[in-house]
Amino acid sequence: MNKRSENGLIFIFTISLIATLGSLYFSEVRGYEPCTLCWYQRILMYPLILISGIALFEKNARIAMTTAVFSVIGGSISLYHYGIQKLSFLQENAPACGAVPCTGQYVNYLGFITIPFMALIAFVLIFITSLFLLKWQKESR
Repeated sequence: MNKRSENGLIFIFTISLIATLGSLYFSEVRGYEPCTLCWYQRILMYPLILISGIALFEKNARIAMTTAVFSVIGGSISLYHYGIQKLSFLQENAPACGAVPCTGQYVNYLGFITIPFMALIAFVLIFITSLFLLKWQKESR
């Protein structure tokens, strides 16, 4: 495995670790109860630490398709979740999300940075890096 692929794996591992620690900070330290859509995003983010960590340990960049799929699904959920928080026409038809409403915004930094937005950024970064890993694999063949 070449150095840039290894750096890509380190980047995916680091982003997924930061996102996971951030979500745990908001729920366990700050006491913000996650809504259903937040749980779905967590379900797709948390395994990325293990997947990318094992791949990094084994120096195996062939997990790029797996990380890309996880990040597309997770990013889609994050985008929808962010939409129902910020777009009034989506808020009106937002599904019931359990005990905590999915339209709620525990944080709203700078007027637009919410928890789903932060998750979306993490998923997008992982997806883009996964695409680069796939490209670099094709080039090395």
